[in-house]
Amino acid sequence: MSTTTAARSANRKGWEAQPLRVALAATPRRPLMLATALLAVSLTVYAGLCLTMRFEMADAVVYRAEGLAAATGQGLYDLRVTEWNLPATYPPFAAILFVPTSWLPLDVLRLGATEINVALLGLLAHLSFRFVGWPRRVELRPVAIIVAVALGVWIEPVFQTFVFGQVNIALACLVLWDLARPDGARGKGVAIGIAAGIKLTPALFAVYLLLTGRVRAAALSAASFAGTVLIGWLALPGATVDFWTRRMFETERVGKVWIVDNQSLQGLIARLLHTPDPGAWWTIPAALTAAVGLVIAVRAARRGLEAWGVLCAAVTALLISPISWTHHWVWCVPLVALLAAEARRVRWRWAVLGAVVVAFTARTMWIVHQPGLFVLHLSWWRQPFASPYPLMGLAFLAVAAVRTRRGHRA
Repeated sequence: MSTTTAARSANRKGWEAQPLRVALAATPRRPLMLATALLAVSLTVYAGLCLTMRFEMADAVVYRAEGLAAATGQGLYDLRVTEWNLPATYPPFAAILFVPTSWLPLDVLRLGATEINVALLGLLAHLSFRFVGWPRRVELRPVAIIVAVALGVWIEPVFQTFVFGQVNIALACLVLWDLARPDGARGKGVAIGIAAGIKLTPALFAVYLLLTGRVRAAALSAASFAGTVLIGWLALPGATVDFWTRRMFETERVGKVWIVDNQSLQGLIARLLHTPDPGAWWTIPAALTAAVGLVIAVRAARRGLEAWGVLCAAVTALLISPISWTHHWVWCVPLVALLAAEARRVRWRWAVLGAVVVAFTARTMWIVHQPGLFVLHLSWWRQPFASPYPLMGLAFLAVAAVRTRRGHRA
């Protein structure tokens, strides 16, 4: 067994916790009841907010329109829906998966999307805690999951995912579940390829698998991704050719890169340079960030710090994507879990964890936002408030570089 494989095998023992139902049976009743009460209060407040604000859930409406277009054979990439005239931006495979949403009335779809996202947030918390091996007392993990859902609803990326009816949490669950499986597990990599077939960004995790020596899993990711393209072509040949030859390169269809909604490296640089099109000022830093981020991720995996490696790959993907809306940063959930696991060893790190949670909850980008071109003329001291997520992402990569340099081989 190679050193790298041995390191991953040793680290994987922390992931393979007891089944959740076993941990639940051993969970102390009082903490469990208090956590459940907190969850009930949190979801009740959120439901009241939904009824008061009447959230449009615009992305869920787009998914429904995509499913209807796929079912009827109408022009998938010609549609425009909601008051914002939003287009379809995902591959045709995603539209095929969205067909069942076209069978539902809008109000039923909104309610169902919210309930599913609540359940998926619990699953993401479970996968995150198991992945990083925290809490160490497995019987407390159900309590941690319930508290994570109760509080996680109000973290900005998660809240925005709920408000828009997005699929980000589902994709994060697919990827994290796949990566947490043993390297020899049958079909490891397939879920990553499917996630990339729905939304292209997860494809970077296949590169991560390849660079860390898991060639078979990387190949399965590529094959399953190719399978999603083939399914799209068989069902919607015209739309498939249209997307892969033209639409996927039209970033402007997704949205303006300089608005505060975009928390990618390109959005940060556009606002910093006061230009709607940063051009090479973005592409060169993005290429460097991709290279450095993957190097750190690979080094972490080889030193038995798989959780750090996966989070470095996730943060790198979010940074180098032309557009990473705030709700794309739902990877903050496993990131917070990782920081909590690290904090148990050094007490002052709890302060760092608290600062990160506050930063993901504070919504500073919306505080400095104003209609029009205002954000293209922000003063230097407002820039960090307009771009908190990419700045935290770059800081995380820097910390990971130090952490993995000090990490030990298993």
